[in-house]
Amino acid sequence: MLFFLLESFIILLPLLGSIVFMTLAERKVMASMQLRVGPNVVGFYGILQPFADGLKLLFKEAVTPSHANKVIFLISPFITLSLAIMGWAVIPFAKGTALADLQKSKKKTH
Repeated sequence: MLFFLLESFIILLPLLGSIVFMTLAERKVMASMQLRVGPNVVGFYGILQPFADGLKLLFKEAVTPSHANKVIFLISPFITLSLAIMGWAVIPFAKGTALADLQKSKKKTH
């Protein structure tokens, strides 16, 4: 079980990190298309901008609608993220490194 968790972190952390920097690249391209200064203020060439955005998101005031189910409202971002990451579970990154090997779990009917 510990090996599975370690393997999961080894695969998912670079994946999530690449998404962070793809967002940075997207913001820089949009800024150049709109002829404005892009996210290049925080750190060297804007490298720290995604982390600054993440901190801003964590410490932002949460506004919960008064008639919403508060538990579902607060849990829904985690559910969405976990469902998006589960799509990557079946992709083999190298030989034997897929998080979910569906061929092993398949029962033989012969």
